Amino acid sequence: MATSARKLLVVTLDTREPCENQTQKMPSTHKKVIVRKRGRDSVSGYVSPANFVVEGKLELLNPSGKVIRIDLEEIKSVDFVRDFSDLAVSARRTFNTRPRIEGLWVRLRFTDNDILEGMMTNDLAQISPEGYLITPPDTRGNVQRVFVPRPALEELIVLGVIGRPESRRRPAADTGQETLFTESQ
Repeated sequence: MATSARKLLVVTLDTREPCENQTQKMPSTHKKVIVRKRGRDSVSGYVSPANFVVEGKLELLNPSGKVIRIDLEEIKSVDFVRDFSDLAVSARRTFNTRPRIEGLWVRLRFTDNDILEGMMTNDLAQISPEGYLITPPDTRGNVQRVFVPRPALEELIVLGVIGRPESRRRPAADTGQETLFTESQ
């Protein structure tokens, strides 16, 4: 019985045009985003999940494969989405009831007086100096997370701190006076 050995050669080419002053290539995994600009227009594309803001600009890989750098001053929000087909703004912008997700419950008021509520991490080490990463009220919709640059905001208000029930401090049980000597009769 003769066996034929086949070899498969896989070649991948990076056809993206390099961005001016680009110091490193974007990683192979990208997140789908819709960038909403202040002028009400939007751009869809892909960003690196770890560091998509470089030197005050958002690095976006558009669907045609070109890296675009958008200044954070021009951006209202960066919506991390499941699908590009749903370009409509999320219907629910505020919570109907107190959220159950752990973190900071915040209300953002943009410079155009638009309001967005969401959940934010309660860890100051994870907050970036460029902006805030928010989990919107309706995570079952198309928008999963929202990055809001600081220049797009008029104010940020913390509405509540939501924690796990088991992490709440319970009062220590009253043990009373400690007995030093036992009385024996």
